[in-house]
Amino acid sequence: MKAIYPGSFDPITNGHLDVVKRTVKLFDEVVIAVLSNQDKEAFISIKDRIELVKESVKDLKNVSVESFSGLTVKYAQERGADIIIRGLRAPSDFEYELEMSQINYFLANGLETLFIMTSPKYSFIRSSRVKEVVSLGGDIKDFVPPAVYKYLYQKMLLKK
Repeated sequence: MKAIYPGSFDPITNGHLDVVKRTVKLFDEVVIAVLSNQDKEAFISIKDRIELVKESVKDLKNVSVESFSGLTVKYAQERGADIIIRGLRAPSDFEYELEMSQINYFLANGLETLFIMTSPKYSFIRSSRVKEVVSLGGDIKDFVPPAVYKYLYQKMLLKK
């Protein structure tokens, strides 16, 4: 079975990786689908996000990384996915994700969404907070994979 794990991954965090590592145990193939959204300004370019995700999952055998734009369900159908994976950090994520899963189920004639709760030690990490902390000079090494840590601090140093 093939699973699609979509997201902006701007940047990928240890919480995202936790979900991926647990997902690969359940499926034959996992595609991390990095959203390219021209309507939303990304902190990290799509090219760099893809490379950072690839570097972060390089040790996982049944994972590939691709970019997509448009409807997640359309992309999932084009890729022959059996299921969409969504990570949940806290109960506050559930309402939004439930609504999206129901819309996707309707649009894709029954394509299911599997929710995976991130481990409690990562439940407070979100990409927007990582960007905020790094832009204010805080230390994010426990929040992101090493490649992302290095990339973000080099990027911030160049801005100064």
